[in-house]
Amino acid sequence: MTRQQHLNAYLARVRARRFRPGAHDCALFVSGWVEQMTGHDHAAAFRGRYTKLDAGQDLLAAAGFEDHVALVASILTETLPSMAQTGDLAVVDDRALGIVASERVFVLRPDGLGHVSRRQAQRAFTV
Repeated sequence: MTRQQHLNAYLARVRARRFRPGAHDCALFVSGWVEQMTGHDHAAAFRGRYTKLDAGQDLLAAAGFEDHVALVASILTETLPSMAQTGDLAVVDDRALGIVASERVFVLRPDGLGHVSRRQAQRAFTV
């Protein structure tokens, strides 16, 4: 299976899931993808332990991270957004994490999966 095929399968599996802090938010969305590709669940210590984003932020702070982007930056290698490949992670709107797919970045919206132009990415991380 190619990386694009793995990503298509992952997106199909999570497409209909609604945004729910602690269960399916942007950090857990990208963490699920990273786990699928690497076998490592970097969000295990956080998943299911909060139901509000502020509470998730408090858990991250207690673990020594400024926010979920700082956690990702501590795990993955940063690259230029213009160099990101399909399946890499991107930061859009300064806080939202998404998955790069060609010229789009898949992100979570309140009603499910959406996408934005990769030109909106301010940072990117190699998966």
